Amino acid sequence: MVTLLLYLACVLIWGTTWYAITLQLGVVTPEISLVYRFGLATLCLLVFARIRRTNLSLSARDHFFAMLQGLTMFGVNYALIYYGTQYISSGLVAVLFTTLTFMNLFNEHWFFGVRLRAATALAAALGLAGIGLIFLPELRQLGTSATVLHGTLIVLAGTYAASLGNMAAIRNTGTGLPIVSITVWGMSYGTACLAVMALLRGARFEFDPSPDYVFSLLYLALFGSAAAFVAYLELIRRIGPGPAAYTSVVVPLVALALSTWLEGYVWTLTAAAGVVLVLTGNLIIVNGARRRSQPASATR
Repeated sequence: MVTLLLYLACVLIWGTTWYAITLQLGVVTPEISLVYRFGLATLCLLVFARIRRTNLSLSARDHFFAMLQGLTMFGVNYALIYYGTQYISSGLVAVLFTTLTFMNLFNEHWFFGVRLRAATALAAALGLAGIGLIFLPELRQLGTSATVLHGTLIVLAGTYAASLGNMAAIRNTGTGLPIVSITVWGMSYGTACLAVMALLRGARFEFDPSPDYVFSLLYLALFGSAAAFVAYLELIRRIGPGPAAYTSVVVPLVALALSTWLEGYVWTLTAAAGVVLVLTGNLIIVNGARRRSQPASATR
């Protein structure tokens, strides 16, 4: 049940952040908004860690891997995805980010020698096929514009960076380090990386005091970053990065539901068929994760 709740928390929170991100665009450049988002999230986690008296001290070796996780999970990947979104639609970005599932499966095998589970691979394939059907109009743009191809390559690079961050998270959570501690340091390093990137690009540290910007920033920092990433890292510890990354496949469905309600998204028969495939893959992943987590839970 805890695993399922963590899974649902990641899906529901990150599914709603797509709309919140649109409220961040305009006055403040994306890099600066990311600095605000992760900087605020880091402060919130730091306060939480102090209240719970979590030990935040790390060895030099652990700091290196926390920095590696931070740069790839909270820094470079987000910057690249934000850059890529300037060239392609958010729908296509959502499609491309679902490749995180396959990237995690490959990297987990490459770095840790983990055997690829047939059920996980099947679920990932169903999910990717479903997302492809849902966003078929966006995918058709790939062969028609050099700009779209440029944005696609940037987003894929950002997605692979996120996968490397997941691999660093496996090492960090596997050594028994407190997840909150790792996240605090990781976000600190990621925020510093984003600030340096913003300065190198000549971005100005402006702020938009409008209610839409402020409330969306608070939501993205408190829930979309602090709460969701702690839940996701715990999910990786429980079921592994391959199944955990399947949240990225289900997240666009939540985003579509929100878009239907707030933005008038029109459903098609093809999109509905895609939803069926994604939900089928989701059921396979959740059931497999539940069976694998039962023995571990029984020993606690």
